Amino acid sequence: MSVQLNHTIVWCRDKQRSATFLTELLGLPSPSRFGPMLVVQLANGVSLDFYEHAGEISSQHYAFLIGEDDFDQVFARIRGLGLPYWADPGRHRPGEINHNDGGRGVYFEDPDGHFLEVITRPYGSAG
Repeated sequence: MSVQLNHTIVWCRDKQRSATFLTELLGLPSPSRFGPMLVVQLANGVSLDFYEHAGEISSQHYAFLIGEDDFDQVFARIRGLGLPYWADPGRHRPGEINHNDGGRGVYFEDPDGHFLEVITRPYGSAG
């Protein structure tokens, strides 16, 4: 059996703002329209489909595996926007990055309160 994640819906208040925030922060191509959604395509074939919702939005967690050079650029954008960031998911280490598995990682929020993470090494990859 072959199972792959194809897409997930990201609930948001303003799909243009939220999808653009992510694409600009991660240095991705602009989102494309598909029906009522704005689609952000990732390099591994998975897409995040931003869908507007007027009610309460429950925070979700999305983690992105990026290269070391990309981390420098993304982290510079996070700091340039003045976004709060943390080294850990419990938010006990504000203003820090982590070095888990010999890489680097950081957590931050998007405009709708989704908890985003960028990492340069998959968890458990250090052996």
